[in-house]
Amino acid sequence: MGAQVYCQKRKGIRHAYIEAWPLLTGDAVVTLSPDGNCVPEDISKLASSLTQSQSDMIIASRYYGGQKSEDDDLVTGFGNWLFTKTVNTLFRGTYTDVMGIFRIYRRDLFYELGLEQESPYRLPELLFHTTIGVEPLLSVRALSYGKKVSEIGSPEPPRLGGERKLQIFRWGGAYYLQFWMEFFRMLKRKAL
Repeated sequence: MGAQVYCQKRKGIRHAYIEAWPLLTGDAVVTLSPDGNCVPEDISKLASSLTQSQSDMIIASRYYGGQKSEDDDLVTGFGNWLFTKTVNTLFRGTYTDVMGIFRIYRRDLFYELGLEQESPYRLPELLFHTTIGVEPLLSVRALSYGKKVSEIGSPEPPRLGGERKLQIFRWGGAYYLQFWMEFFRMLKRKAL
């Protein structure tokens, strides 16, 4: 159908981003879940919101404006709430969803925020024996560096296929540690 396909060399969605990013040619990037639980009809809403608002990033929030996630259970729902509350408190944000993958942002933002560097992931991944994604760090660094971020509501329907690969405690611990590392990094940067 004319789509270019790239086969990543290292496992994990973050490594797919890092390897494929230099191949991208557009001004903006839409990321969405490979599990089919993002609403593709909302891509046009994301794109028009990015253009109209002059934002650096628009998040298709699973919790904004009365939306909900049909993929959440009690534990993941609490985790998403806790992570979002923590990020908003530490970085003075107003997010409703810091963890979601469904978003659009300027292509250059990935490099401006250093998301391709290994250093912000190394310690959390080492301590929790896992590989984590970029979305929480993207949310945090966008606030930390004063980028303009908005949200639109987009429901998260049940996944279409495949099994959930969520590593609740390992990912949760790694992301939570990453939030605090970024908080102290921000304080150090502002003190200089």
